[in-house]
Amino acid sequence: MSLDSTAPHITGGTSDGTWGRLNPRLILVNLSVVVAPLATFGATTALSGGKVTLQVLITCASFLITCLVIAGISLMRYFTTRYRITGDRVELHKGYFFRSERSVPVDRIRSVDLTANPLHRIFGLTSLKVATSHQGSASGGLSLDGLALHDATALHRQLSELRQARHGLAPADPGTDTTVAELDWAWLRYAPLTLWGVGGVFIAVGSVYRTLHEMKIDPLELGIVKDIEAHFGSVPLWYGILVTLLVLILMGVVGSTATFIEGWSGYRLDRDEPGMLRVRRGLLITRSVSIEEQRLRGVEIAEPLLLRWARGARVKAVASGLGDEDENSSRSRLTPPVPVALAREIAADVLDETVSPTTAADLAAHPRAALRRRINRALIWAALLAAPFIGLGLWLTPVLVHTGWITGVILFLIGTAFAHDAYRSLGHALHGPYLVTRAGTFTRRTVAFQRDGIIGWSITRSAFQRRAGLLTLGAATAVGNGVYKVRDVGVSDGLALAEEATPGLLAPFIERRP
Repeated sequence: MSLDSTAPHITGGTSDGTWGRLNPRLILVNLSVVVAPLATFGATTALSGGKVTLQVLITCASFLITCLVIAGISLMRYFTTRYRITGDRVELHKGYFFRSERSVPVDRIRSVDLTANPLHRIFGLTSLKVATSHQGSASGGLSLDGLALHDATALHRQLSELRQARHGLAPADPGTDTTVAELDWAWLRYAPLTLWGVGGVFIAVGSVYRTLHEMKIDPLELGIVKDIEAHFGSVPLWYGILVTLLVLILMGVVGSTATFIEGWSGYRLDRDEPGMLRVRRGLLITRSVSIEEQRLRGVEIAEPLLLRWARGARVKAVASGLGDEDENSSRSRLTPPVPVALAREIAADVLDETVSPTTAADLAAHPRAALRRRINRALIWAALLAAPFIGLGLWLTPVLVHTGWITGVILFLIGTAFAHDAYRSLGHALHGPYLVTRAGTFTRRTVAFQRDGIIGWSITRSAFQRRAGLLTLGAATAVGNGVYKVRDVGVSDGLALAEEATPGLLAPFIERRP
């Protein structure tokens, strides 16, 4: 299949095995990276009032040279990449000095994902990534960065048809509604209920400060900073702190809302291919992620604290073949923040269950010793944070002593409330073929995954857990996060749970007592 939009398109799966190339518009994408150092130089010149120092020139020149080197490497990838599709495999050749040749059998293909960043979309391009059953190995998967959108779509369709033919799957009926969930803009109300927006503000401010500092420009001496400082100097300190906090929260809310809109616009979860879940989303960066249902072992329902208070949740897939930890975190997302009732319905649908096991399971409570452990932690943290005030107060002034013990009491009360919430969140159960576990307070996670996917158990006991008669039981799997833990469970209950979930696996290590 030739991907040159100016040339006739040739199907890559033909018998003559014609080699395809990336789209020529990729050259413009690679050269556009030099815009970044030029824009940085212009912004720095504007902020400094037209004063360009030698350090600024050296920094911007170094940045420009780095971008040119990156562009050169990317251009080399364009000129040396070739690929083709035969009847039973996909072949990719790339590189000049370091030649790489990769061949992926069609029956090993587990998913075909499409991703397009803003630059790709401007030039009508996208990236195609083929994931295989050996994704973690050196021979697993391949990617084509720089295909025309219509060519990538046709290639995706061709690979899907070949995969279905190899696995003996019947194509989906065109008249059947395969939609599991799609975007409802009412979910936008959940977007601000995250701390990532405020964190992003600090990250952005820190990045700008560090960049200017490297250029020998003191950000505190800039005119706009001086104006803000003058305004704050004319108001009481408490008022200035309050306004600063409100501005940060407002910027965080705006950032979180913008992130939701960019990441989840056009969201759709469906089964447009037999045996395959497909998630499509994104405004500036479009993403299309496929998850083979055969490799789906369970689901995770995550409820961050603020989102839980608003009765919202997110659903993630517990599946194999989703890449390393970072890729798995991104590709396993099945929904944006949605109402918790809808999250449970979607979890049941993707698992092909009437009711989600995360809801139907009767979770067993954990021993009260687990609550005492969490209260003790709250007491320790409150004492550690209050101690500096009390220590300085004994040396300097009684005011700090009173500040210290009041701070300690308040922190202990807040910590105790969180300790009770964390204890109530603990739970575990066996529900049909699933092991269900729940834990967490700042983010409560309820995970249900199939017991036949458990390949081992890890048992950890700290000194405090041994004293309290508790242990943390970890179910090792080849899917999702790798280990799912049942925290602070009684020793006998934890061992019995492991033995019942996977009979015989722990038998050589267990001594039974009457």
